[in-house]
Amino acid sequence: MHTSVDIEALNQEIYIASAFVENLNAETSKVIVGQDHMIERLLLGLLTKGHILLEGLPGLAKTLAIKTLASAIDADFSRIQFTPDLLPADIIGTMIYNPNKNEFNVRKGPIFSNFVLADEINRAPAKVQSALLESMQERQVTIGTDTFSLEEPFLVLATQNPIDQEGTYPLPEAQVDRFMLKVLVDYPNKEEEREIIRRNLQAGGFPKIQKVVSIETILKAREVVKKVYMDEKIEQYILDIVFATRTPEEYGLAKLKPLINFGGSPRASINIALAAKAHAFLQRRGFVIPEDVRSICHDVLRHRIGLTYEAEAENISQVDIINDILNSVEVP
Repeated sequence: MHTSVDIEALNQEIYIASAFVENLNAETSKVIVGQDHMIERLLLGLLTKGHILLEGLPGLAKTLAIKTLASAIDADFSRIQFTPDLLPADIIGTMIYNPNKNEFNVRKGPIFSNFVLADEINRAPAKVQSALLESMQERQVTIGTDTFSLEEPFLVLATQNPIDQEGTYPLPEAQVDRFMLKVLVDYPNKEEEREIIRRNLQAGGFPKIQKVVSIETILKAREVVKKVYMDEKIEQYILDIVFATRTPEEYGLAKLKPLINFGGSPRASINIALAAKAHAFLQRRGFVIPEDVRSICHDVLRHRIGLTYEAEAENISQVDIINDILNSVEVP
């Protein structure tokens, strides 16, 4: 058992290790107005090695938020605009023949960065997605016969417009499951939008973002996040939530059975636990509480629950199902 002294020492360690979050938030807020939820989720991914999928209509600062965050961290950033004619070599790189030396040299692609922004990821075909999949899962890239490791931190931050637009390819389930969080980005409120107008029209443009956090700080913070204490009751709570997506009838939710095609995989359980620890870290707390789990559940589960035709016919979304589960599963 953890004694209260342990928790106090841990709280202290986390308080010190999470100090950089304030600087990072202050720096990003110079450019980004509102969208606190999106920025917090990007930080969760950064602290847990988790890739993030941002979905929202064009013009909601998805790309800007990612670029701003990367600018505030002393890290490499590259942007890949996904298009229907994109080739795997455009992402990972290729072998170039050098006639002088009569040999092939490797030219590395934009995937060799710390932050990779995959813009409008659902506009590229399956071949490109499979090239991206290896780097996301194995954190390595194969060009010809050579395999290269990707340097940490390595994060794929993908944006997509809602699927119902012309010329998009729905992402394969296996790839969607590799994203730790799927974050829905919404419109700003009136006050935020007024501020957005003013900032865009001010003389001299946006202020320049300073690099306020080093890669070492991020990598150290990742190690501290792992130390955040999670009680067995919280573990049980996470398991109950994920199992309720697979066998809802065992949790008094028989009405959900015909609506769910498939539930969350073990990756769902792992990612809820990881994200809950990182959420506690961002709140500068040394232990996970049920509120941490509840606050990140929608973003971890919304892309991991498959709906049946019946659910779609009745206009029931993943969010409705997650809400039902969170309202029914007993909170420790």
